[in-house]
Amino acid sequence: MRRSNRTVLVRIVSSILWAAVCTGLVAAEGTAGSVGSRSLPGAEAHPAALSKQLDAAWKARPEGYVPRTVHLSEDGTPRFTNRLFLESSPYLRQHAHNPVNWFPWGPEAFELAKKLDRPVFLSVGYSTCHWCHVMEEESFEDEEIAAFLNANYVAVKVDREERPDIDAIYMAFLQAATGRGGWPMSVWMTPDQKPFQGATYIPPRDGDRGARVGFLTRLKGLAGTFKSRRGSIDSQGTAMVRALRSRVEVKPLDKLTRLTAYGRLANYFKTHYDEKYGGLTRGAAKFPSSMHVEALLRHWEMTDDEESLEMVRNTLHHMAAGGMYDQVGGGFHRYSTDHQWLVPHFEKMLYDNALIPLDYLAAYRATADPALLEVVRDVLRYVDREMTTPEGGFYSATDADSLNPEKGEREEGWFFTWTVEELEALLGEKQAAVVRTYYDMSRSGNFEGRSILHRPRSDEEVAAELGIEVDALRKQIAAARDAMYRERLTRPAPLRDDKVLTAWNALMIRAYTQAGWIMSEPAYLETARRSARFLLKTMRGKDGRLLRSYIGGKASGNGFLQDYAFSIAALLDLYEATGETEWIEAAVELEKQVEKHFVDAERGGYYQTRDDHEALIIREKTMVDSAIPGGNSVHAMNLSRLAFLTTDDTYRQRALKCMLGVSRVLGLNAPAMPEMLASIYWHKEPVREIAIVVPESRDQAEPLLDEIRKRFLPAAVQVVAVQGPDLEAQAKYVPWLAQKRAIRGKPTAYLCFQGVCKLPTSDPEEFARQLRQPPPIPEPEIQEATAN
Repeated sequence: MRRSNRTVLVRIVSSILWAAVCTGLVAAEGTAGSVGSRSLPGAEAHPAALSKQLDAAWKARPEGYVPRTVHLSEDGTPRFTNRLFLESSPYLRQHAHNPVNWFPWGPEAFELAKKLDRPVFLSVGYSTCHWCHVMEEESFEDEEIAAFLNANYVAVKVDREERPDIDAIYMAFLQAATGRGGWPMSVWMTPDQKPFQGATYIPPRDGDRGARVGFLTRLKGLAGTFKSRRGSIDSQGTAMVRALRSRVEVKPLDKLTRLTAYGRLANYFKTHYDEKYGGLTRGAAKFPSSMHVEALLRHWEMTDDEESLEMVRNTLHHMAAGGMYDQVGGGFHRYSTDHQWLVPHFEKMLYDNALIPLDYLAAYRATADPALLEVVRDVLRYVDREMTTPEGGFYSATDADSLNPEKGEREEGWFFTWTVEELEALLGEKQAAVVRTYYDMSRSGNFEGRSILHRPRSDEEVAAELGIEVDALRKQIAAARDAMYRERLTRPAPLRDDKVLTAWNALMIRAYTQAGWIMSEPAYLETARRSARFLLKTMRGKDGRLLRSYIGGKASGNGFLQDYAFSIAALLDLYEATGETEWIEAAVELEKQVEKHFVDAERGGYYQTRDDHEALIIREKTMVDSAIPGGNSVHAMNLSRLAFLTTDDTYRQRALKCMLGVSRVLGLNAPAMPEMLASIYWHKEPVREIAIVVPESRDQAEPLLDEIRKRFLPAAVQVVAVQGPDLEAQAKYVPWLAQKRAIRGKPTAYLCFQGVCKLPTSDPEEFARQLRQPPPIPEPEIQEATAN
């Protein structure tokens, strides 16, 4: 791989400055001059009003602020400052001192592009993206590249996590145009936002990293093409917009797809399944979200297919034992770069560490394996320690890169890896030998001379080799983990993206709620309550609408469908887990906003953006699930749950219309829509309606609740109510509670299907027997009405 000396220098200097940001040891103390009046290469001077804004922002910068750039004046102030310095997004602010004349997405950028008749260069990424950092250091910090970009383009930066609408549109273009996608995403577009060329990461110059055509050459070529073939580019852009629009203007089906789609989904997973390490074998990398655990569990429950259950068991075991799991601090990294789950891409995303525990909880209910709950506890401890805000929200992510103090350079994963010598210095040779054996460490290491900790053998196998009892081994490892965690805290840590995103926080609330309910842990439920109250109070505008992002004490940006859908799902979880009516009341109110502002009344389903949102080239409608579930999939389930809880058939009709609106896509690509299949399951299969009425306190329901907790129930709503005022309050939202009582003063369980109930019981064993019985077969007319 050939890399210019300049690129190496840029990365080294940037790493030193990055270390200063992490440690707070260096700050830009200089005050001479005006940062706002300093010209960017190849660009006109900032307008006077903008210069004043930049100067004011510089004076108001937080104590210890370090410009993230190699371009510094002698007094420590940045040589370059652009409009991104006025933004709140951590990702945008990372680029605030590039020599590129960056604009945030907005009217100013596109009006200027029209005025100057220039193409727009759009760069989309996120703050913890490794290759986004690489492209910044190699290209956006390069003065020659910046000068050409500034003189010939209008450059726009977008944080994909704050603007998933923009990201989704142009990622769809990129995948259609090139067959691939990823971040950083680089898109060339006309001043009216129509894309005509795209790529992901691009090396700076011809030959760098083996690239035939580098970024600068591509910039020059496309700038020339824009001028010489403008008519063709406009026509190409218009055709692409038409194609993108056709993706969301899909004609709905008249009837739902059959549940045989679960069979196709399971067969797809089986075809690509890695029998040794679990997960799917599509390419070198393995993503935890690529094999949908709950879909396989539903298929197992429907068909008694033990192979589906074993795929879940094996995959979850190897994920938690591999290097993709942080064996010291807990929590999952974003994905594994190899088939063994050994070498991760080291960034940690909040959404992964919310969704993955839900998989382990579901698998526990199917298998009763307590080791699965230990993983959940470990992940939530990580979130408690490292990702929870003082207000009760959750931070977004941590970076893949961290500083190697010995080299003065950022290295991916350095913070998380160890050498045998470091271990011996910390623990002593005797205890280090146990830890080395347990985590399969060697003096040569398994990752750039260091070791990624992993557990390729069971505790029993390791204990037998060491000649000690399993319990003794586990105690030693627990003590060593604590010591290693404390030692690791002294290292320069990866940067953390401190913004709070509504949708991702809602996912984390779901994880805490379900963990609290399934594991009978009141502390987890209290965390969920606190976060839900923060979300409902702080992440909302004056008119009650949800906002997208919170940072620096301020919430901003319109909420998207996923923000509403995930929040409603979290609130319904909290209601079912606690019986507190404030949560279902809030869910109902948010659902009204979704129906009013997001619905596609003509074709069914819901748009990604509100009806009063900024108009883009298309109004996106996300139909498939990706690293996080699609908004339509989750909201269809919300509507189904509300229908069964409230008995209001309007919700069922809305859910059905939503599902019909995307079923044509589902029929073509079931593996891309496992969450929507779950919603369809609720319309095809009988749903258990479970009520437990207790005479005095919710604690009295525990023996009956335990029978629910240890069974995987793919379609069920459950309510616990204390007879008297509590039951009456809940019955206002759940009418079928009204006539139920604690018979003979004992906790009483009611198991019903569409209002037809089995005999109520206070005996946990009898209740367990009822739960084990297969649900009744739907009436023929119901099947005919919903089957295809």
